Amino acid sequence: MAQEEEKHHHLFHHKKEEEGPVDYEKEEKHHKHKEEIGGVTTVVPGAYALHEKHQAKKDPENAHSHRTKEEIAAVGALGGAGFAFHEHHEKKDAKHHQ
Repeated sequence: MAQEEEKHHHLFHHKKEEEGPVDYEKEEKHHKHKEEIGGVTTVVPGAYALHEKHQAKKDPENAHSHRTKEEIAAVGALGGAGFAFHEHHEKKDAKHHQ
């Protein structure tokens, strides 16, 4: 019966975390890495938004489409900035616990 339970997988099956001391240095590095990823996810959509803004001026016939794409990219950049901001504070909390 125990072997059958090991074979059964769920969609969100995760390993159980060990009950032990938390390595805050490792956690700080983890959040720093995620913060850097958040920075990249801010820059790329921001650059695309600027590109679409330029295209809207350059191509007045399709300006509405370009403005829509610009706004969507701007929202993506804002989401990336929010994620980076969140991870920055998580990193500070982990550093505070050291």
